[in-house]
Amino acid sequence: SSVFLSHLQHQSVSRAKELKARLASVLGKPNWNLHCCKIGKNKPTLEECLRWKESFEKLLSSKYGLCAFTAFLVSEFSEENIAFYFACQDYRNIKSPAKLPAQAQKIYDEFIGSDAPREINIDHETRDITRANMVTPSTSCFDIAQHRIYMLMAKDCYPRFLRSAAYRDLLCQAKPRNKAEKQEKTKV
Repeated sequence: SSVFLSHLQHQSVSRAKELKARLASVLGKPNWNLHCCKIGKNKPTLEECLRWKESFEKLLSSKYGLCAFTAFLVSEFSEENIAFYFACQDYRNIKSPAKLPAQAQKIYDEFIGSDAPREINIDHETRDITRANMVTPSTSCFDIAQHRIYMLMAKDCYPRFLRSAAYRDLLCQAKPRNKAEKQEKTKV
């Protein structure tokens, strides 16, 4: 039993490291850190943590919110959703049409294809539409699949995150803005 738990913990750490590397390349942030929300001065304020409850968009638009949500998905073994979402965002921003086919194939093989190592959970119709879009890849060829995954995260993963012990812990550890600001002023 303890050998299994040790293996599971090692597997989670490996997946977290792999995701960290992937998100760093996708988001262009070399210092991306899944534990950024829990390390000393990098803790988000209580106000910021509470804003995450207002909407899924506010959570994703916050550096620390995205970090905490991604760590939560890693713990649930469903981080392929956020990785796919940002791979699509990155893909949509490709300026050179010549680069689209290779990048589209890479995303398709990674997340959608029949042997995809990080297969996302989409319905057959969406999968078929995306496969058809691969014939002539455009910047919008993943839009439907990306929207489905966004909605899955917004309606399923996001509410679970807000109910999770990880989110409650962040709220307990976070400092109200006025205390954090006072500490910063005394350091200067």
